[in-house]
Amino acid sequence: MFLILLTYKKPLEEIDEFLSAHTSFLDTYYSQKKFIFSGRRNPRTGGVILVNVESLEEMHRIIAEDPFYRNGLADYEIIEFIPSKCNSTFLDFLAVSEAD
Repeated sequence: MFLILLTYKKPLEEIDEFLSAHTSFLDTYYSQKKFIFSGRRNPRTGGVILVNVESLEEMHRIIAEDPFYRNGLADYEIIEFIPSKCNSTFLDFLAVSEAD
């Protein structure tokens, strides 16, 4: 599992030009059940995406499709982690049990 922290490198006016394309990118991976949640940082300096994929290589391939990445609008910090506990609501997409 990966937590992606996006930090905008360009003014919000440039970010907003690609927001619709970025949303379509997000929708693609939500439909594949790879994205768990996403949203803006507060203040609006970037975003956060929680991703459930098998490998760092897959994570890099996905990021490379993001219009924000392709247009040099954001930096991406990738944090890989192994969930060991979760709220039972999230058991459907995590490979952990309530007993962990």
